[in-house]
Amino acid sequence: MFTLFKTKLGRIRIIGFLEGLSLLVLIFVAIPMKHFFHNPALSKFLGPIHGAIFLVFVLNTMSLAIEQNWKFRTTTWKIIVACFIPFGTFYIDHKIFKHLKES
Repeated sequence: MFTLFKTKLGRIRIIGFLEGLSLLVLIFVAIPMKHFFHNPALSKFLGPIHGAIFLVFVLNTMSLAIEQNWKFRTTTWKIIVACFIPFGTFYIDHKIFKHLKES
C-alpha cells in the first residue's frame, strides 16, 4: 500500500479512489439527505471537498498523460470521463491503471 505513494501513477490511483468514494457518498448519501430529509449539511460540507479532489485528479491525469505520452483518443479521455460516472474511477483503476507501468 505504501508503495503507491512513491510513484505518480500510484498517487493518481489513490486520488482516483478518493474521488470515486467522495462521488458515491455525495450521490447516494448526501443528496438524498438534502432532498428527502431536508438536511443539506452533508452536501454543503462534502460538495466542495469532492470538487477539490476532482480537480486534483483531472490535473494529475493530464500531467501523467503528458509525461508518459498517452494518446488522448485511447487512454486519457476514458480516464477523464470516468470521473463523471459513479464507480467509473474504480473501473478505470482496474482496467487501465493496474496495467500501466511507471516510467
